[in-house]
Amino acid sequence: MRCFLLLFLLALPAWAEEVDLELLLLVDVSRSMSPAELELQRRGYAEALRSDSVAAALNRSLTGRIALAYVEWAGEYRHNVVQDWALIESRADLDAFATTLEQQKTVTQSRTSISSALRHGVFLLETNRFEGMRRVIDISGDGPNNQGGLVTKARDEVLAAGIVINGLPLMTFDAGTAMWRIDDLDVYYAECVVGGPGAFVLPVRDWPDFAAAVTRKLVLEIAGVAPERLILAQASTPYDCLIGEKMWQRLRRNLDIP
Repeated sequence: MRCFLLLFLLALPAWAEEVDLELLLLVDVSRSMSPAELELQRRGYAEALRSDSVAAALNRSLTGRIALAYVEWAGEYRHNVVQDWALIESRADLDAFATTLEQQKTVTQSRTSISSALRHGVFLLETNRFEGMRRVIDISGDGPNNQGGLVTKARDEVLAAGIVINGLPLMTFDAGTAMWRIDDLDVYYAECVVGGPGAFVLPVRDWPDFAAAVTRKLVLEIAGVAPERLILAQASTPYDCLIGEKMWQRLRRNLDIP
């Protein structure tokens, strides 16, 4: 009888801490990003988290409590948890989170698997200790998916779990990485990556604007404000969501990559 009771108790779900929002920041560190861009990216997130606007947004949320995590991603199964889930309920918590980002070192990795990053995001949201009224994946990246299966299939799996996906496409092109990027990455994100109630895409076209863009995005997500449609998600115009995979195959042939 005691063994049965123990097994029953172990089968019960663990107590979850209630928050307004579970927000997962998925940040691209693929090799199409230069060391300088990676540094600007980390500093931009830290600056945004310390901003007056984000602190005010936290105070405007229902209870002033959110759960936040920061994960860097690149190719399939290449995910690095820089800051695991943390309870954020004060400006001091935001500052501590930002300090952790500044103290860690970014390591670039090969390929770009948005699909794998999204699936890993679902796992992290489903297995943390929090229970949010809203769950959001905030994914940034500088190129289309080129590994890990159909990005639209991964997106649909995320949406089926009741998770919203917002996008921050990095359209800060330079000559050295142009071969890995597309001119309409913002449209690609809108058509192939983001989704869910109120989902939006906020493109960054110049690195000096990065911190301001992240700040604006975090404010919308934390305060739960319905954003103006920065770019409509899944509009009616057909779009080739396999463009990244096709680019990779062409580059493999041209550069004789195994």
